[in-house]
Amino acid sequence: MSDVPSNKPYLIRALHQWCTDFGFTPFMAVFVDSSVEVPMEFVKNDEIVLNLSLEACHQLNLDNDWISFQARFGGVPRKIMVPVSHVLAIYARENGQGMSFPFDPTQANKQKEVTADEAEKPKSTRPSLTIVK
Repeated sequence: MSDVPSNKPYLIRALHQWCTDFGFTPFMAVFVDSSVEVPMEFVKNDEIVLNLSLEACHQLNLDNDWISFQARFGGVPRKIMVPVSHVLAIYARENGQGMSFPFDPTQANKQKEVTADEAEKPKSTRPSLTIVK
């Protein structure tokens, strides 16, 4: 049987839409390791809960592999990058309804290895302009 892609990113998008449509605040619990870009001062027990409401985050992108957006933490704007594999749950703050996902640390390690392999590939240099006087 061929590898079937995960339905997790689709479920995350659907639950985010459901929360938004009914006026709930979508919250997302995330397992934090070196592949997650979040403000580390708000991480407790390797987890962080993020507010995904349209009021709280800007440029929200719920992609199949990554969730990214900009949000303010303590008044300071920060860029957030979360691999979909690290999402533990998405739910409505007001009533707790939503969905949790099993988290497999070995799967997270595989993703880290892939990103490490990609990092070793030589990056193409972009042309740049210099001022000549």
